[in-house]
Amino acid sequence: MYLSDTTKYLIHINIEAEGVVEKTDVVGAIFGQTEGLLGEDMDLRDLQRSGRVGRIDVTLTSKHGKTAGDLYIASSLDRAETAILAAALETIERIGPCVSRISVEGIEDLRAIKRRKIVDRAK
Repeated sequence: MYLSDTTKYLIHINIEAEGVVEKTDVVGAIFGQTEGLLGEDMDLRDLQRSGRVGRIDVTLTSKHGKTAGDLYIASSLDRAETAILAAALETIERIGPCVSRISVEGIEDLRAIKRRKIVDRAK
C-alpha cells in the first residue's frame, strides 16, 4: 500500500458519491480538482513524481446506485503540508458526473506507530 521506509503520514479519507463511480473517476477528480489549488510547490502530480506523495489507493463499493469507499494517500511531506493536502481534498464536490462528499477521517503518524512497536519489542 505504501513505502514504509520513507512514508511519514497516511491520510485516511472517506468517500460518498450519489451515483456509481469507479476508481479512475476518483483519481481523476483528485488530480483535476486540486490542480493549481495549492500553488506550484504543492502540485500533486509533481509531489508524486518526486516521491513525496505515494500512490493513491482507492477501495469502493456500490449499492443501490450510490458509491462509498475509502481512500489512502501516503505522504512524506511534513505534518503541516500533509494537513493542507488533506484539506484540499475535502474541497472535491464531484466525482465523474456525480455529486460527492469527501471527508478526512484522520492523518496517521506512521513514525509514532514504529516507535510504539520498537518500545514494545524492547520490553
